[in-house]
Amino acid sequence: MEVTAQTAVTDLPSARQMAGQTAGVPAHIQLIEMAVPIWRARAVYAAAELRLPDLLATGPRTAEDLARATGTHAPSLYRLLRALASCGILSESESRRFALTRLGEALESSAPGAAHATILTLGGQWQWQAWAKFRHSLETGEPALGAVFGQRLFDYLVQNPEEGSLFNEAMVGMHGAVGAAVTTAYDFSHFRSLVDLGGGTGALLSAVLKAFPALTGTLFELPETAAQAGRTIEETQLSSRCSVVTGNFFHSVPQGHEAYVLSHVLHDWNDNEAKIILRNCRRAIAPSGRLLIIETVLPSGDTPHHGKLLDLLMLTVTGGQERTAAEFDILLEVAGFKLTRVIPTATHDSIVEAIPA
Repeated sequence: MEVTAQTAVTDLPSARQMAGQTAGVPAHIQLIEMAVPIWRARAVYAAAELRLPDLLATGPRTAEDLARATGTHAPSLYRLLRALASCGILSESESRRFALTRLGEALESSAPGAAHATILTLGGQWQWQAWAKFRHSLETGEPALGAVFGQRLFDYLVQNPEEGSLFNEAMVGMHGAVGAAVTTAYDFSHFRSLVDLGGGTGALLSAVLKAFPALTGTLFELPETAAQAGRTIEETQLSSRCSVVTGNFFHSVPQGHEAYVLSHVLHDWNDNEAKIILRNCRRAIAPSGRLLIIETVLPSGDTPHHGKLLDLLMLTVTGGQERTAAEFDILLEVAGFKLTRVIPTATHDSIVEAIPA
């Protein structure tokens, strides 16, 4: 078949949209290109699941050799390897041996940045099953994941600890740049104590404490994640200035601190649930304290933004949502706070600052 400008929809899927180069591209091609990235996503997921980068870390290998190591069909695996090479993750020699590229090295399970865990989480079977029921979310407003597994995401992760561990690591992969961006955008020096509510494994709090040496911190998490956070605090040598406290922010939060941080927390919950968390913060915060919400703040109108697609993930998987500044303002007012400013950062996220009203 002759490949023309109108049929070559597989050439760098969505690259034109990402570069803003859609002028002259037929509308149907633009639409088809929006669906094609699923092919690449599944190929990269397979590479991570089979741990191909780990197997290639010691040097180039053939498809037959890798098939024996992974229990796969060699001719089919070769086709995957060839596709990964076309994506820049591997390189193929004339002898049909495959080697890791610099990009591929980042997919090793122990590589910095947690790409391996992030891809296994984003492309994991539980997420795919939830997306298969996306229409359920559109019809009911309820997370499709609940329709599939009969429970909310965080309950599912507790009952499936291997997935839970990958999820925690994936949060570092997805939000790893947030710590540096937040400490650059916001001055924490006028606080003495800070509480990171639902702070995960401690990456953000560690970044803030390193950047502001006079500050002490408390990481507040569920017991399942708190143990991992404690190890992070020890590894970063911040134990003398940081404590890990277990609890549930739907019940209560630590009292009397000057700054409370909710980083990528509220978007996991619907408005009624978010109000409960915020009201608990209002009861606990010092009169002159600050509440800092670190999340996507959606722009209005047709403005393109990463968060508008992330919002669909929240709908499907967690039952939560991304919000506009106006929606944050309403939530905060109902909970007894006043929104003072929205501070952009170098990432997709902003810092929504609020004070007790």
